[in-house]
Amino acid sequence: MAALAKILYPLYEKRLQRELRGKVRPKHIAVMADGNRRWARESGFTDISHGHRAGAAKIGELVRWSAEQDVDVVTIYLLSTENLQRTTEEVELLFDIISDVVDDLATENYTCRVKLVGHLDLLPAEVADRMRRSAATTTKKPGLSVNIAVGYGGRQEIVDAVRSLIDASVAAGVSPDGLADAVTIESVSRHLYTSGQPDPDLVIRTSGEQRLSGFMLWQAAYSEIWFTDTYWPAFRKIDFLRALRDYSQRSRRFGK
Repeated sequence: MAALAKILYPLYEKRLQRELRGKVRPKHIAVMADGNRRWARESGFTDISHGHRAGAAKIGELVRWSAEQDVDVVTIYLLSTENLQRTTEEVELLFDIISDVVDDLATENYTCRVKLVGHLDLLPAEVADRMRRSAATTTKKPGLSVNIAVGYGGRQEIVDAVRSLIDASVAAGVSPDGLADAVTIESVSRHLYTSGQPDPDLVIRTSGEQRLSGFMLWQAAYSEIWFTDTYWPAFRKIDFLRALRDYSQRSRRFGK
């Protein structure tokens, strides 16, 4: 069966590539990389770190696939604020793995700019500083933008955006009576973690779960959402291309 798959998958990939020719592509793809622990357990590992490391290795592949498809922005959800409540051992493991991911994306092996999106103050200072240093080395690189969502919560992002907006308004001399008028859809958007970037056209969630779980609550209001039962470490290029094909067949009306 494995030998047959090696023959069929490349053929299927080429077919998907042909079907995508001339079709509309998402410019911003957001990915909820879910299912690392379940993949590890179902693969026979007693140590779930194998799942997290396999999932981390998949991120570089996603970045390359996205570049091949002329995607401008990729946002990858790696660590939520809720994930920080897991065991100390697992959280520290995730800090190390995600830091390694950021370090890797900052190397010459990738042509991309890395941006950290999340409430980084929730992370240990040395972890956040390491990620910031690596991301800072990519600011002038060409290619697509890669957002690493770490210490991220959609509700927290909106709270942070409103607080930032109020602080900026007060600093600009807006009176207390005028603060309410300063809060608009456009002004809040300018203070989100993803300020200056387009909202995601397509949100992909792996592992079979069918909910956003607080991911990009503001930005994903009109995003197309594609769910797959495949766990993130097992996510293949053909899965990615199938998501793009499905997106190209949808009619986006933005509520109109």
